[in-house]
Amino acid sequence: MRLARPSALPASCGILFSMWCVSLLVAQAPAAGAKLSDDLAASRARLVSETYVTPPEPIVRLVTAPRHLNFSLARPSPDRRYFIREVAEVPVVHSFGKPHYYLGGLQVDPAANRARSLTTRGAAQLSLIDATSGRPTVIELPAGATVTSPVWAPDGRQVAFIANFDKASHVYLADVATGKSRPLTRTPLLATLVTGIEFTGDGSGIVTVLLPDNRPAEPARPAVAAGPRVQVWMDSLKSPQRTFFSLLEEPHEQALLEYYTTGQLAVIDVKSRAVRKLGAPAMIRSVDPSPDGRYFRVTTMQKPFSYVVQYNNFGELEQIWDATGKVLAEVVKRPLREAPDTSDDPAARRNDGGKRSLAWLPRGDGLSYLEPIPSSRERTDSSDAGAARGGPAGGGSTRPDRLVKWLPPFGKGDTTVLYRADGPIAQLAWSADASTIFVGTTRSGTGELYAVRLSEPDKKYSIVRQRGYTPQISGLGGGGFGGGGGRGGNANDSLSFYNNPGSLMTRSTPAGAVVLLSSDGAVYLSGLQHHRNYLENPPRAFVDKVTLAGGAKTRIFEAAQGATEAVSVPLDDDFSRAIVVRETPTEIQNSYLRDMKTGALSKLTDNKDVTPEFTALTRKRIVVTRVDGIKFVVRLTLPADYQAGARLPGMFWLYPYEYTDQAGYDRTLRTENVAQYPTAGPRTIEMLATQGYAVANFNPPIIGEAGRMNDNYISDLRMNLLAVIDELDRQGFIDRTRLGIGGHSYGAFSTANALVHTPFFKAGIAGDGMYNRTLTPTGFQSERRDLWSGQKTYLDMSPMLYADKMQGALLMYHGMEDQNVGTNPISSIRMMQALRSEGKAAALYMYPYEDHGPATKETLLDLWGRWTAWLDIYVKGAPPKSNVTSMKQ
Repeated sequence: MRLARPSALPASCGILFSMWCVSLLVAQAPAAGAKLSDDLAASRARLVSETYVTPPEPIVRLVTAPRHLNFSLARPSPDRRYFIREVAEVPVVHSFGKPHYYLGGLQVDPAANRARSLTTRGAAQLSLIDATSGRPTVIELPAGATVTSPVWAPDGRQVAFIANFDKASHVYLADVATGKSRPLTRTPLLATLVTGIEFTGDGSGIVTVLLPDNRPAEPARPAVAAGPRVQVWMDSLKSPQRTFFSLLEEPHEQALLEYYTTGQLAVIDVKSRAVRKLGAPAMIRSVDPSPDGRYFRVTTMQKPFSYVVQYNNFGELEQIWDATGKVLAEVVKRPLREAPDTSDDPAARRNDGGKRSLAWLPRGDGLSYLEPIPSSRERTDSSDAGAARGGPAGGGSTRPDRLVKWLPPFGKGDTTVLYRADGPIAQLAWSADASTIFVGTTRSGTGELYAVRLSEPDKKYSIVRQRGYTPQISGLGGGGFGGGGGRGGNANDSLSFYNNPGSLMTRSTPAGAVVLLSSDGAVYLSGLQHHRNYLENPPRAFVDKVTLAGGAKTRIFEAAQGATEAVSVPLDDDFSRAIVVRETPTEIQNSYLRDMKTGALSKLTDNKDVTPEFTALTRKRIVVTRVDGIKFVVRLTLPADYQAGARLPGMFWLYPYEYTDQAGYDRTLRTENVAQYPTAGPRTIEMLATQGYAVANFNPPIIGEAGRMNDNYISDLRMNLLAVIDELDRQGFIDRTRLGIGGHSYGAFSTANALVHTPFFKAGIAGDGMYNRTLTPTGFQSERRDLWSGQKTYLDMSPMLYADKMQGALLMYHGMEDQNVGTNPISSIRMMQALRSEGKAAALYMYPYEDHGPATKETLLDLWGRWTAWLDIYVKGAPPKSNVTSMKQ
């Protein structure tokens, strides 16, 4: 357990800056003259302050811009008449600093008996947006509460949500027509593992987990320890685990975990507020009510707990309960998983008893699941009445699957085989009336989507059959936009990538997602069409209508050339009207009502460019070639008023990836979309261009033999950086004698390596990094060798071991509650100690309550205040040199 209390932080846990570094700043920082300028003096004052600071005003405006006021229409009501809109501002330290526990990876707000995320991330406003007019209905919220987990009633007339108060969470119910809300629960929720709520299928009740009756006080920590903290491993089985920030450490923490996860499953009547309790209190992990509200799939966390893995690896028991809480069937019992899964069989790895894709049938008359067809020696009691005959049963992961219906009371004999496939089934979905199934399968490199009417199970209706295709069944608007710079697929996927048939579209119902079917029985495929000349022809979203009888395909929607546009939600099953989200390089993203026949657009949202000074920056896409011929892309951002030929101080921001060849890197560029509007988040590094920097953002490729790419990490990093410097210098953008470098997480690690292995940079900024690879001995990033099989590479890649070679001033920052595996805050603390011992200019800022990446407004502003001060002193303040020639490696 780790408990953070705002009033009880140790002195070392504030915003730190070692006093020794003050003298280094004075002694080592370059200056234009004997007398320090007022600006540099102000920068130094920001660096040594032990309270939160702020950056220059232009950066303050960019960081605090009201991005939360912009939105897109999403989460439609069941009748698709309204959309939920939550408004949540950037969180503040006050909410993050409330006392909280870390219990084996579970973050708990003990005062309110809920997950910490419900305390720190709640919305302050909730409204419903009309799908045709864009008109909002503001939902009345209780005073002093934030909102999480809003859900629609099955009839779309009400919205339920969790209201989070300082000391408790309660369920509230709002009327769609009036916006008025009222409380439903009298007993507070236990919202630690189950953080959402759900309506029963008929809308008469809300399923939730409450605090148990007569709950005792929190277990008290013993005044005196009863013994040592104990970990014993007497099994010869290897158990390489990642390095976790939060693990249980002692019996008291086990008692706390059980206390804060043991709750009472209940159904709250939405009219009378009457509470119907189901079963005894238990450590409930998830609840899935049947559409008719008569049965519940309940998963509970089981003992024993572990000091080796986090709570999500603890044992689980999945059962089916009736409406009284009586256990009708055990679905599967999964034991504690301390050792890694090594089985080649996915079902065995999950230990799910062979029941895959277990889900309630859309009509609520039972469950369905997939399982391998047993051999003749493995026949079960399942009835094969009406089941189609497939090919011969195979073995292992290639064995054909069958679809089984499991009816109440869910005994072993209450099953019926509905369909027998001739191969393994990867994807499955239903029609709303449960008369038709939709199947995705891949065999011998060919993917297929097809439909089967259960009344004629011998007949398949092929929707897509294509070599290299991976069948997908998606939600509404599953095509998406496709971002820039995404990771590419494998070497043989070009056919399906450039000839993408799309994903089968579904829609939400009170019984779950079902396939979207037109009134004449056709289905819809949505996706992105990519082009090889993606810079001239950016990806375009599409929707195709495909008839089941005959497979005729008609394109009913395609994004306009030069625009990024995708269907969010069709407003009817025949796709006569739809909500689309649209943007261009000069138009910010907004939602529109689109007439699918005429193409007419009616604007529904009025989003604004809240960072126009960022939009106005000058942007260039530059292809860089290394000395070994490898090419990669650098995205350069310059001030809005940049004049050609002006050499600016430069800031590099990087995050490396590993590849086996040039083609592997090139595939990551295929999703680049130049038809999008430029936007900035609170940490977008390109905002430095407003301060007179040339900002180069890139993903330097590390290339080598599969499984051993990191053997080339240091040499490739040098080549990448030199190539970028030479090219930007050749084109006249940068002053190569005034360069900074930075990155976050693996980028921070690479920043430190750049400073110890190259002479190119005056300063670095490194956030939430790992600087000693012996602290991640079982692997990191894409490195799959452990320390003992790849020892030289681990040591070569550990910049802390080369702290004496540091050639630039390094600013580090780290969240004190960094949950990311492999970036424990101790890494930054020890790196600072090493740099101080070697007399290197360095700073370390440890941010209270922050995780792997700053989130609170105060921290974000403080970071920018320190960053700009550091770079102004060590990079911008460095005297420029003339007649610079190319550096040799």
